[in-house]
Amino acid sequence: MRPSLPAPLVVFFSLVALLGFTAHPARAVDTYTEVTSSEGDGEITVGPDYTVDKDLTDLGNPKGKYFEFTMKLADSKIFRGDDKTLTPDKKPVRTERKIFVYVPAAYKDGTAAPFLIIHDGPGQMKLVRNALDNLTISQDANRRLPAFIAIAVENGGNDGKKSERGLEYDTMSDRLARFISEEVLPAVLANADLKAAYPHFALTKNPWGHAVIGCSSGGAAALTMGWFRPDLFRRIIAYSGTFVAQQDDDAPEQAQTPHGAWDYHSELKLIEKSEKKPLRIFTHCSENDNHFNDPEETYHNWVTAGRRTSAALTAKGYHHRFVFSKATKHCDGRVFELTLADTLVWLWRGWHGA
Repeated sequence: MRPSLPAPLVVFFSLVALLGFTAHPARAVDTYTEVTSSEGDGEITVGPDYTVDKDLTDLGNPKGKYFEFTMKLADSKIFRGDDKTLTPDKKPVRTERKIFVYVPAAYKDGTAAPFLIIHDGPGQMKLVRNALDNLTISQDANRRLPAFIAIAVENGGNDGKKSERGLEYDTMSDRLARFISEEVLPAVLANADLKAAYPHFALTKNPWGHAVIGCSSGGAAALTMGWFRPDLFRRIIAYSGTFVAQQDDDAPEQAQTPHGAWDYHSELKLIEKSEKKPLRIFTHCSENDNHFNDPEETYHNWVTAGRRTSAALTAKGYHHRFVFSKATKHCDGRVFELTLADTLVWLWRGWHGA
């Protein structure tokens, strides 16, 4: 039997891990080195006029294959839908969630492919599919995408505090990263239809080949997945990120992060005070991105939260790209239609497969 740690040490190490200050053990794949630069980093302002990027439209290029299946929440060991923070009578929980998978035409069976997790599935799947169809075969080396697999995961239901979606996306912990890694990805690899189409289908184990995109709480969740588990996810896209106090008040994590994702940039200064992590991060904020329009700009101001998160990431020296969009609202579709292709190209810059 392994000797147990003294109680004070157990508490100490639990707190340190929860706040994301520790590095996870290196794996052999971590000898991979990104070939990247600061090109495309920094702040960009777009609008007030918007157009649709042609690379996010159907240009008639070869199409990949699309798959869809479901996962029952009751079968999960991480998000069963019965957490004590939930109020299912007021905010219903789904009994099952849909998973959507797109394998681009450029993917070669047997290749260990990189992938992009899309929160709130299907989310931006249509735009991502078009980007893959058009940019995996681009002749421009500076505007080309790897043949990554797009995996859109439906949330567990509803929104905000006391909801399953809120539990999954607004909680400052590694639970969502583990759920995707330990339950969703194995389900994708085991899917019979996908295996029939691609008998040797595989996903890379290199965390630099693991990307996440989300909007609103899904955006905050994308950063949180990388923040707590950079050994699993390293490329992050957060549009209209909910870097505000939306974590459940009775969540155990409140003891360490009392203002939820707001604490990335609050007086706790998690980004500033934590060791720099191996992450590449895109964030965005709309000019009219406030849900609650808090006049005191305290804990619930999306614009303040977005700008302060961006400033903290830049000051810490992350490869970070921040888009501020004029005359737009929360998760405004026009912003995606204008910027998502550029965002994906920037996100995957440096990836050379492993």
